[in-house]
Amino acid sequence: MVHSDWGDWLPQAVAAADPDGLALWYLGCNGFVLKSSSGTTVFIDPYLGTGDPPRTVRMIPVPFDPVDVASADAVLATHEHSDHVHGPSQGPLLAETGAEFYAPAASIETARAEGWQEAYDLSPSQFERVADGDALKIGDLTVRVSPADDPDAEEPVSYLVEHQAGTFFHAGDARPGGFGDVGRHYDIDLGAVAFGSVGMIPDKETREPQRTRWYNDENGAVEVANELRLDRLVPTHWDMWKGMSADPTALHHHAGSFAYPERVDVVEVGDRLDL
Repeated sequence: MVHSDWGDWLPQAVAAADPDGLALWYLGCNGFVLKSSSGTTVFIDPYLGTGDPPRTVRMIPVPFDPVDVASADAVLATHEHSDHVHGPSQGPLLAETGAEFYAPAASIETARAEGWQEAYDLSPSQFERVADGDALKIGDLTVRVSPADDPDAEEPVSYLVEHQAGTFFHAGDARPGGFGDVGRHYDIDLGAVAFGSVGMIPDKETREPQRTRWYNDENGAVEVANELRLDRLVPTHWDMWKGMSADPTALHHHAGSFAYPERVDVVEVGDRLDL
């Protein structure tokens, strides 16, 4: 069961918002909730767990309880890792709102293996498999499923979200090397890129500390931004895990001599961005 550190103020703020274009709230880790001018509401990778201490230890507040979300049209998952596909975070949200869960096959299989349907009384029709090249119409949003080069995931994807006000790109936990075609074909206003340090993290099996890289360093994040030709870069994941955190303001220096991004937007959990 998820217990919020902040009560219900964040879901209430999203519900009360009436954006002129597309509003986005950063949920910490790699999570976002998007709300459009028509009221379409989409969650991407919402994670409200505390990790697997002492291996992964959450360093930021749990910003909301999923049962406090009154309205959502879809939940999107980028890949099958537990901080992106998490039953206690996403199951109650799907149950409360009737939203559909869009994810690649490995993520759908994770949800089925963990018994989401039975545990949260979900309908089979709420689970929709996606793959690179798919295009989804969710309210007034068009979501294009794009490739993602994440060497740690079994079946990663990224999401390009188009609205009349602008375009948002969620790269999941991907590294540079797979986004060139996306950057050439689409004009992306805002892109979220996973950023963090290398840390000594206990191995999942032996619990012995191992040198671990899960996210982009400063150079990798800027390389992704240049592949995507981002106007604005939002670093994510830097706030989440003990031993893997990083200083996102360092990206200003690394990006300074490159064409992209034109701007680095550093946000904290609960902050709102607008297109």
